[in-house]
Amino acid sequence: MKKNILVLTGSPRVGGNSDLLADSFIKGAIKAGHEVAKCEVGRKNVKRCIACDTCFSTGNPCSLHDDFNDIAPHIEKADMIVFATPLYWFTFPAQLKAVIDKFYAFNIGKKELNIKESILLVCGEDSDLSGFDGIISTYKLIASYQEWSDRGQLVVPGVYNKGDILSTDYLARAEEMGSNI
Repeated sequence: MKKNILVLTGSPRVGGNSDLLADSFIKGAIKAGHEVAKCEVGRKNVKRCIACDTCFSTGNPCSLHDDFNDIAPHIEKADMIVFATPLYWFTFPAQLKAVIDKFYAFNIGKKELNIKESILLVCGEDSDLSGFDGIISTYKLIASYQEWSDRGQLVVPGVYNKGDILSTDYLARAEEMGSNI
């Protein structure tokens, strides 16, 4: 069954390790016949949610005029969401977290989402897998709260410098993960 997959990337670094990871996943998903949209939220201007509860009242998902209003239609169209991100202080980078926080707009606006499944692709400098416990826990809580079926997590330790992931097998794993959706 063809899916509409939204890949939200959290890295501000063009062509960095998590971008390469996302692109490999996307390659596999496209080969499998899925429609994929990639939103590079790490390079967008997304303001923090201020809990004004005026979501969708101005004709936009968020009353604050920022790039979330361009991302929201992709969220509404998606059947599956993929978070592809570097690890920042044991969790999501601020720009990706701001987008996640603004999922609140769909609750306030009483807009039911089609998303039924999710995946986490995360990489970071930490070689100790326990350093990823925070982001994995947060991701699992988000998926549970949203009632998304967790289709998996790919955790890539020990990569920091741009391109470090190229000397691992994780890009092939990400592509296979995308192919098997």
